[in-house]
Amino acid sequence: MKPSPLQNRGIAVSRLVLGSMRLGGSWDQSPLTADHYKEGHEAVDAALEIGINMFDHADIYTYGKAERVFGKVLQERPELRSQILIQSKCGIRLADGSSPQRYDFSGSYIRSSVDGILERLGVEYLDFLLLHRPDPLVEPEEVASAIQELKASGKVRWFGVSNMSAGQIKLLQAYSDEPFIVNQLEMSLLKTGFVDTGISVNQEIARSNVFPEGTLEHCRLENIQLQSWSPLAQGLFSGKSLDGQSDAVIQTAALVGQLAAEKGTTREAIVLSWLMRHPAGIQPVIGTINPERIRACRDAATLQLTREEWYTLYSSSRGAKMP
Repeated sequence: MKPSPLQNRGIAVSRLVLGSMRLGGSWDQSPLTADHYKEGHEAVDAALEIGINMFDHADIYTYGKAERVFGKVLQERPELRSQILIQSKCGIRLADGSSPQRYDFSGSYIRSSVDGILERLGVEYLDFLLLHRPDPLVEPEEVASAIQELKASGKVRWFGVSNMSAGQIKLLQAYSDEPFIVNQLEMSLLKTGFVDTGISVNQEIARSNVFPEGTLEHCRLENIQLQSWSPLAQGLFSGKSLDGQSDAVIQTAALVGQLAAEKGTTREAIVLSWLMRHPAGIQPVIGTINPERIRACRDAATLQLTREEWYTLYSSSRGAKMP
């Protein structure tokens, strides 16, 4: 498997990332418990065991508790900080009674968010900071100024975005000397819009595809790391109940199981390797914190599907023949 865009930049990063969204339990202000910290240690151990050295966070995950759990792990095992890469995201403001959920890329909010992230994680710097979701009221000059300050202060090493189109990235980049080198989007064997966009040009089916046209190509041209959130499709193809699912999902889950048996690996590895077979060098961000499911992803970075196997899974998932 060829190097990913981040690896091409000389960053020693694993092809898989462990996401932290489920650390800390419920999405409320309930207190953390010993069990939450135990879950954090077990998830980190499982990730390290299969070679993962990058961990993804966001300031909103379980209202900040996810970062506090991870921070406790680092506090108890300080030697880990120099062995891993930490990524977090900011820009989403949750509803707080007097205000609705909204997005905020103001310079002051970005700076204060990073300070909060660093405090919760108990670290001096982030390896990566991503802007979480596009803010319609963004002033790119403000973003550029905040990024410049965060870089100069040593609080953030590299920057990226999440859920953004090529046009949105270009707008931000036009005002910033610091490159945006990551774009995290939903991509999986279930959410195949990133492929559909390319093959559906001048086809009626393109009207229903929401994946932004040209984004995949822009990221490839600019050596921007595409990361996929929910790459395992919440387990639909690797053991989750299929009650009420479409024929396409049921058929694809059966194909995934068949391939896993033939190759002597897990269904999780097949699902992830399908995504990683794409030449864009996609980096899956695994959302589970279940140690067994994390370990089940072990073969994904080394397993290589054939072109025919890749198309068989894709055609099955989209539920239609190629146009």
